[in-house]
Amino acid sequence: MTLRLFDTETRAVRDFVPLVPGHASVYLCGATVQGEPHIGHVRSGVAFDVLRRWLSAQGLDVAFVRNVTDIDDKILRKAAEAGRPWWEWKSTYERAFNRAYDALGVLPPSVEPRATGHITQMIELMQRLIDAGHAYAADGNVYFDVLSYAQYGALSGHKLDDVHQGETAGLGKRDPRDFTMWKAEKPGEPAWPTPWGRGRPGWHLECSAMAGYYLGESFDIHCGGMDLVFPHHENEVAQAKAAGDGFARYWLHNGWVTMGGEKMSKSLGNVLSIPNVLTHVRPQELRYYLGSAHYRSMLEYSDAALQEAAAAYRGLESFVLKTRDRAGDVPIGTWTEAFAAALDDDLGVPKALAEIHGRRSDGNKALDAGDLDTAVHIAGQVRAMLGILGLDPLDPHWQGQSRDESSALAALDVLVAAELERRQVARAEKNWAVADEVRDRMAKAGIEVTDTPNGPEWSLKAGQ
Repeated sequence: MTLRLFDTETRAVRDFVPLVPGHASVYLCGATVQGEPHIGHVRSGVAFDVLRRWLSAQGLDVAFVRNVTDIDDKILRKAAEAGRPWWEWKSTYERAFNRAYDALGVLPPSVEPRATGHITQMIELMQRLIDAGHAYAADGNVYFDVLSYAQYGALSGHKLDDVHQGETAGLGKRDPRDFTMWKAEKPGEPAWPTPWGRGRPGWHLECSAMAGYYLGESFDIHCGGMDLVFPHHENEVAQAKAAGDGFARYWLHNGWVTMGGEKMSKSLGNVLSIPNVLTHVRPQELRYYLGSAHYRSMLEYSDAALQEAAAAYRGLESFVLKTRDRAGDVPIGTWTEAFAAALDDDLGVPKALAEIHGRRSDGNKALDAGDLDTAVHIAGQVRAMLGILGLDPLDPHWQGQSRDESSALAALDVLVAAELERRQVARAEKNWAVADEVRDRMAKAGIEVTDTPNGPEWSLKAGQ
């Protein structure tokens, strides 16, 4: 293979050499299922789906593990605030995440383990660490002794003096830098029995145990968002290596989706849920947008950028469909050398897309000249390349997602924007009668308007 990947741990681009010839093992930190997924949540799913598809295209048998964190402080708090059982809450949003992944054409993982299903493996890992002198129990909690592991901070570059776990002070901690592996039982919370008392797992422990269980003591690639480098991934690797495992050989981290230069998060109130965004563009167009930037770069969200990406995808789709309509069939061909070189260079999707658009331009010229054989050949190449990006317009997954539907949404957006501007002007002039008239007319048409710090946003009400 000629694939080279940027490894977070070494801060360098490295040749990818699988641990086992012919196989690739990948672990992706999946969702903490606390609420409705937004586009920032699923960017990693799209980015590393491309990695998986490219590895498979090179003939590798890929074991792809994407976990579900289904027990967590946030899940318990939000369930309690809503007056719902924690297990119902987490199951509701686990299904929501899976719907979002499926809508965007993200391949299902080889296995999708839940944290609550792997308590046995977590207990075994904690016992190994206690026996090795790297962890200790106190008052029903189990902590990792950070000072006992000399390589702590190697992944993130953190110095010990600067380490802060972001945890509340735990009972019996020897050092504030130690992190919690197991949390002692609290009233009203779920708990499991261990040799050190009843309780529930800490976040970092979950992934170390599940990655090792499914992929072995050493595996190829660990992926996740850049916000996970510290403390989550730093603590994962500390647990695993202190227990004697080799753990991940390459670490890949994707950039954030940002708004106004800030990471998209619920706490900032700038969330764009997947169901809402999909009232404005089709799933394949959203996937194109989320995957169009280099996976390590920040992706600054704007409605204009989303619509520009949707239009770019429709141009590629239109060429393939026009060619099929004229020729009757467009068999999948092979990707170009330039496309392969782009992806081999640390998954350089922007350069790969430039190659695809260049071939589309050549194909359209062939269609205009009546050279159908050349057009079919190029369309086959475009299908092959888009297929690696999960975007082949003729893939059965995208059937039913018509261009007409997307065009209708785009046209509706123009009309609604004009009405919203009229409403804004009326409100600024304190002409409440006109403002209310616009609001009521849109409500009657099934259009829901939400006033945000960035201006009014609209979506179709459920069932419209």
